[in-house]
Amino acid sequence: MHPNKTKAASPAEKLLVLVAVCCAAAAMPLTFTGPAVALPAISRTLGGSPIALNWVTNAFMLTFGSSLMAAGALADSFGRKRIFLMGLGGFALFSSGLAFASNIVWFDILRALQGMGAAAAFSGGMASLAQEFDGTARMRAFSIVGSSFGVGLAFGPIASGLMIEAFGWPSIFVLVVILAVIAFSLGARFLTESSDPDATGLDWPGALSFTLALTLFTCGVLRAPENGWSDSLVIILLAGAALLFLAFGIIERTVKRPMLDLTLFRYPRFVSVQLLAAAPAYAFVVLLILLPVRFVGIEGMSEVAAGRMMVALSAPLLVLPIVAGLLTRWFTAATICGAGLIISAMGLFWLSYLATGSAPAALIGPLLTIGVGISLPWGLMDGLAVSVVPKERAGMATGIFSTTRVAGEGVALAVVSAILSTFIQSNLGATAGEHASFAAQRLVTGNLLDAAFNVPAIGHATLIQGYGNAFSELLWLLTAITALTAIVVFTFLGRRNAEENTTEAGTPEPMDNAEAPKASNA
Repeated sequence: MHPNKTKAASPAEKLLVLVAVCCAAAAMPLTFTGPAVALPAISRTLGGSPIALNWVTNAFMLTFGSSLMAAGALADSFGRKRIFLMGLGGFALFSSGLAFASNIVWFDILRALQGMGAAAAFSGGMASLAQEFDGTARMRAFSIVGSSFGVGLAFGPIASGLMIEAFGWPSIFVLVVILAVIAFSLGARFLTESSDPDATGLDWPGALSFTLALTLFTCGVLRAPENGWSDSLVIILLAGAALLFLAFGIIERTVKRPMLDLTLFRYPRFVSVQLLAAAPAYAFVVLLILLPVRFVGIEGMSEVAAGRMMVALSAPLLVLPIVAGLLTRWFTAATICGAGLIISAMGLFWLSYLATGSAPAALIGPLLTIGVGISLPWGLMDGLAVSVVPKERAGMATGIFSTTRVAGEGVALAVVSAILSTFIQSNLGATAGEHASFAAQRLVTGNLLDAAFNVPAIGHATLIQGYGNAFSELLWLLTAITALTAIVVFTFLGRRNAEENTTEAGTPEPMDNAEAPKASNA
């Protein structure tokens, strides 16, 4: 279990290790829900173009998502505890620096560095848990970490809103630093160093090609609304991203110890777990970013009021992931996850029929429905992900799953923001003339006043109506994607092929569908 360990940890020590990882996990969602609530205030203080303001969130999501597999490989090679502590240290340092950023460029750079620290802390911590706990206890530990992540999501918006109102937006990073310091202190004292004896170091060509591909893709998607999809630079960025993704696939097939074991994708259940990892991105996470901007910037709510509204969306994550584990006594993982996504799709469709400016009480029902639906697969995803690879490759397992989830969130946010901007332009139509693109981008970042100032021919009411219609159209699209994902996940996760029972040497056998619920329920 512990290659470098001389004696077994006591139950109390294991509990404190779990607390350390849970504190780190709770800090992660605060780093993207907090700035989402504060984005209008950050914009007023630091200024910046729509693209620069979009990078407030995307810079963190991009580096976090693209660094996870590399961080997992480094954790396996050089020590999970070492990578966990180094990541936490950097994460705390850069989080502190954000409070003192003097302009939007430095803010975005620090957000990118913060994401890299978060990736190292998350990968090192999750891989360490896989070594500290065995069997059913390991599944239970991962479930608790998932619930801790839910705590950060549930209370992040309201906590950020309260701190912004009382002390200003720089204060939102104080809680993040406190959690990181607690996690670092406990991890340094109680976590046992472990590594993979067969690890051969970081797959640098794979890491660089993957990170650069995601970067080019995100840059291209964020640039497109302002310059058009036919813009030469947009085409070059997207084409470069496609070529680098292709190069990444070739590299991973040829290196001896790849970050991403592509042979795992031959198994339908492994594919379904990756789809599960990506599903919350467009069914839930994008709303954590877009809705606070809508509530504060477009509808004129205070940050505290917006935070209260977001609790309705994320509060189910406090309880229902654990309930999902209990439900596996009677239902398969495929049934629970598929049903959860269908419920989320229903909530998205319901929300699409509530116009911008609707009474807050009317929004609670659809927001709760979305949160309830996404909470059901949330409680099973991490356990399912770890079960498909040997324990010694835990860093790789968590890296693949977390990369799919977080990189998917970053990509989804960039794509969805671009789609929303396009829909707004279409709804504003000829009335806005040549300024439609400018107005749409300002509205996406919640800057209604700037949009109205630069398009004087259109009143506030017309701008808000155009935004609201576009938001409804976006929700219809997200509804369709979520429902389709539910069908695919239900089919693949419940599928069992004969060839999966006889795996090749060195290739892990995916967990039987009946085993997944039992493990998760432990």
